[in-house]
Amino acid sequence: MKDILKAILDTPAFAEGIAWQRKRFNAGDAIVKKGNIGRTFFLMDEGVVRVLGEAELDGNKKISPGLCDLGKDACFGELSLFGMEQRIATIVAVTEVSLIEIDSEHMLMYLDEHPDEGYFLLKAILGVLVRRLEIANDRIGKLLAWGIKVHDIDKHL
Repeated sequence: MKDILKAILDTPAFAEGIAWQRKRFNAGDAIVKKGNIGRTFFLMDEGVVRVLGEAELDGNKKISPGLCDLGKDACFGELSLFGMEQRIATIVAVTEVSLIEIDSEHMLMYLDEHPDEGYFLLKAILGVLVRRLEIANDRIGKLLAWGIKVHDIDKHL
């Protein structure tokens, strides 16, 4: 996906400062917070970010486990291209981070005017989302198996 995104970013029709901008974050900075409204998505240029989930233990203790780390050339926030404005995860810089923040509205207008590039970008995004879903399904299966074993539920199955 990085190749098609970088090609779009290099076109004069998709101007820096209007359609996208570079941003820097220090380790520990929150880049995106779950529940906030956002109309941009991000391409990692340098550094590592962590995607944080939310869980509640015993009905009163909240934790934010790391779901995965993303590095150079990874994207996040791309659901904003599909009308989803509420952020579904918190993203925190693990190291110093340089990224490109892309305005979803400008990207959609650009893709409407350049449908061939739009097809390849959306195909790449779909591939990323499918891989993330496969990983999530695998983790859920392993967690269920662990929970069944720990709670001795398998003897009732």
